[in-house]
This record gives sequence, C-alpha cells and structure tokens, in this order.
Amino acid sequence: MKLKKLLKLGAIGLLAASLAACGGEDVSDSENKKAEESGSDVKKVKVAYAISWKPITYQDEKGNPAGYELDMLRLVDEKLEDYEFEYIGTTDDDLLIGVEQGKYDLGVKNIFYTDERAEKYIFPKEFTGLSSVGLLLKKENANIKDLSDFAAAGLELAPIAANNAQYTVVAKYNEEHPDNPVKLVAGDTFAVDVVQWVNEGRADGGIALEPVVDKQINDPEGPYHNLKDELVYNEFTVIKTWTLFNKNQQELANAFDEAVKEIKQTDALNKLMVKHYGRDLFEVLKKVEAESK
Repeated sequence: MKLKKLLKLGAIGLLAASLAACGGEDVSDSENKKAEESGSDVKKVKVAYAISWKPITYQDEKGNPAGYELDMLRLVDEKLEDYEFEYIGTTDDDLLIGVEQGKYDLGVKNIFYTDERAEKYIFPKEFTGLSSVGLLLKKENANIKDLSDFAAAGLELAPIAANNAQYTVVAKYNEEHPDNPVKLVAGDTFAVDVVQWVNEGRADGGIALEPVVDKQINDPEGPYHNLKDELVYNEFTVIKTWTLFNKNQQELANAFDEAVKEIKQTDALNKLMVKHYGRDLFEVLKKVEAESK
C-alpha cells in the first residue's frame, strides 16, 4: 500500500478514535469501515516489460526489473495512490499480444507510435522516453551523417516495413525534402536484418536503433560483434517512445498522464536518461526540433 494511502488511513483512524472518546461510537465505526474500504480500493496493475531491451527494459543479474522505463514507471507508481504496479518480465511478442488481449494492463518496451498500433491499444497523451535513431553504414561511408547526406550521395537504403515507425521517419524527411529524397523501399516483413544487408552490400545503409546496435554489434557477446570495426552508427534523430495500455484501461491511462505531467515539471526523467543512457536524449530532441524549424 502506498505511503500516502497509509498516512491517509492513519489520519482517519485518529479522527475516529477522537470522536469515539467524545461518545461518537457510531461515527467511529463508520469511519473505520470507510478506512478499510479505502484500503481495499488500491488496484493492482499488471505491467509487462520486455526483458531484452537494455538499457530501456531488462532484467538485472538478480532477475529484477531494470532499465529507464521501469524506473520511470516507479516514479509514476509513487504518484498514483489508487494503483499498485506489479512488474512482469516477458518477450516482445507476448507483451504486445498480452496487452491487446488484457492479460496485462500496460506494457513498455521502447514502443513507437504507429497508426496500426493505435487501433489496438491506448496511447496516453504523454510520451515518456526517447530512442536514438541513426544510419548503420560501412566504415568507408562514415562521413554520411544524416538522411540529407545519404540522399545526396545517391545511396540505397535497406527496406523498411511500411508499418514500422522508422519508415515514417524517412517518409517524413522525403516529404520535407522533395528535391533530395532518400530512396525508400517498403519491406515485406516488419523486421529486416539491417546488419546483414549493410555488411553484405545488399544496401549502402540502414535505419537502426542504438540499443539494437549495442546489443548486436558493440556487446562482446553480440551476434555481429566481429563486425564492430567494419560498421559505424551515426545518430541523426530521436523518436518518442510510449507506454501501451489495454483498450479497457482508459481511466488508468488518464491517471498515468496526470502523473507524468507532474514528473515532467521536474528533472527526474532527465536524470534517469543520464543514469541509463549516459546522456540526456531530451536535450537531443530539443536540438532536433530546433533544427527542423
């Protein structure tokens, strides 16, 4: 039970005891009953988190939920007196299916907004995180820093599924730069192995996420660690990330939004960014938005 809830119950108990001492026994019974009922009003919330998205969502050495989004949710949980979060580690697929079907009330896993997902889930009004997005390139193309450079050089991009948020990033760039568009091909599947496509020369570059690059290439145990000196990752933007809610959890999503608004009035999320990423991606967002004006 939350600390605020305990304090509230304690205050009610003291008031009831005082009234009882003055002969208000009926009032005491009534207030104690209300206190008990109030205590039972705390709703358990099943929170699914993906265990493979370090430093965003993962399990530490002891199997405990860890990562930026878990710490963010703990801040939210502290503010929601009527809710208590229960964290459940799972796979990406189970998280999405589970939240959609109501197995979980909400889920986090570096989630991007897409129109397709908006039909299946509730996206709150407040985004809570950011994900670094960049170009994965052969070392000889390290001078290509962003989509403008990539397009000007006439390079070919690895396919991206049209329902992938990364596709939207490139499509938006093309809309804003009709005189220097990137050659964008929609892939047949949601996930294309960008590392293989670039390494094998099937594409000159691909859109990649920093956590994926870290996991697959920079991590000594990553499947493509042997390519660490052959490929480069050049960040050019950040994408907002969200918490997904089951369609029947609108009340919870509204409470979540109010809590996040309060938290964003402080530097708590900025500090969490530095703790988990080593830098503040909110500052990167400010820079990207300023450059786009």
